[in-house]
Amino acid sequence: MDVIVTPTPELKGEIGALSSKNYTTRYLLVAALAEGTSTIHFPAHSEDSDAMRRCIRDLGAILEEDDEKIVITGFGSKPVDVKELNVGNAGAVLRFLMAIAALCPEVTFVNTYPDSLGKRPHDDLITSLGQLGVEVEHQNGRLPIKIRGGQPRGGKITVSGSVSSQYLSALLFLTPLLEEDSEITVLHDLKSKVVVGQTLEVLAQAGITIEASEDLMTYKVPGRQKYVAQSYTVQGDYPGSAAVLAAAAVTKSDVIIHRLPVESKQGEKAVVDVLQMMQVPLTHENDVVHVKGTGILKAVEFDGDAATDAVLAMVAAAVFAEGTSRFYNVENLRYKECDRITDYLTELRKAGANVEERQAEIIVHGRPEGVEGGVTIDAHYDHRVIMALSIVGLRAKQPIVIRDAHHVAKSYPQYFDHIQALGANIEWVQG
Repeated sequence: MDVIVTPTPELKGEIGALSSKNYTTRYLLVAALAEGTSTIHFPAHSEDSDAMRRCIRDLGAILEEDDEKIVITGFGSKPVDVKELNVGNAGAVLRFLMAIAALCPEVTFVNTYPDSLGKRPHDDLITSLGQLGVEVEHQNGRLPIKIRGGQPRGGKITVSGSVSSQYLSALLFLTPLLEEDSEITVLHDLKSKVVVGQTLEVLAQAGITIEASEDLMTYKVPGRQKYVAQSYTVQGDYPGSAAVLAAAAVTKSDVIIHRLPVESKQGEKAVVDVLQMMQVPLTHENDVVHVKGTGILKAVEFDGDAATDAVLAMVAAAVFAEGTSRFYNVENLRYKECDRITDYLTELRKAGANVEERQAEIIVHGRPEGVEGGVTIDAHYDHRVIMALSIVGLRAKQPIVIRDAHHVAKSYPQYFDHIQALGANIEWVQG
């Protein structure tokens, strides 16, 4: 399905933030790794979190869900002997479960999205799993991937953090369950340290002890630990809300979003600070963000590494700012569902934006007068690109058609419903 975004001068209303995808997938996993019954309140529903639900069920967890919570009886350190797992297009779910699959005799992760997740390499994690004595069969680091495990061994492990922090998180979920103590050393740089902080936070809540160095580059993990069945509450999602906040910033708006904790560890919370730096009138109190947009924005410079999943939305806002904005230290955007630098900027240019790329930077020469629009653009099956391009469509002079916009469901199925509820002029059409 395609979506037509027609210029919309004003947005107004209140919504509740959707639940955090990152926290939901982590809580689902630690609940499955516990012996006993855990409860997760307000879990996210998206293609990614649903992929984790499906896979932990296949691995032996029992799930019962109603409108407000999910109750999970875990399999502990003994998943069932499953032959095949399908993570859909969910990269984090794949990487976390590649590690957990090391507890199984032999599991094949199938390739159902050859044009998206199927293109993404996982060599760094494959190398680390080899150090645990796990044999991995793969296609140049890509899906389909077969894990031959059964008895992974702890010890000294190295993992590269230069492409993704998800490889490290995967090892942090697995190693507490091993017989031996482990010491994990991160090689090169570590991307998205904030997200590793979320993993450590969830592990601590699940009763797991890990000693992390201050720079998050080395970890001591005692073996023979057990995950404790717990009750968890999922906080609101900043990455998805970033797109709604940016949409409010580029229009005349009076928009309120609830359930966005002021003290959250989500790096994408920085979108609030960045919009304030862009001189967007907003307040953030009592877990509520209130934007009173004027459509007038100032250029900004921002280190995007700590807020990877909000960068595209902030770039979309910068398209309409006065001056030149620069988002740097964002090379890991290239290794997502698509190349979120080259592919995204190609589509922004079609819409009339003046943007440049470097290997690890996005430079935006703002056009406060707006962009022309009147084009059909390709979101490359990427949920974050879809949301970001819709922001530009709200402020274009002519409507923009975004192809395959239904892929927004990967993280935020209600996105277009939410911005329509705020007054955005959106129409779904058959592609």
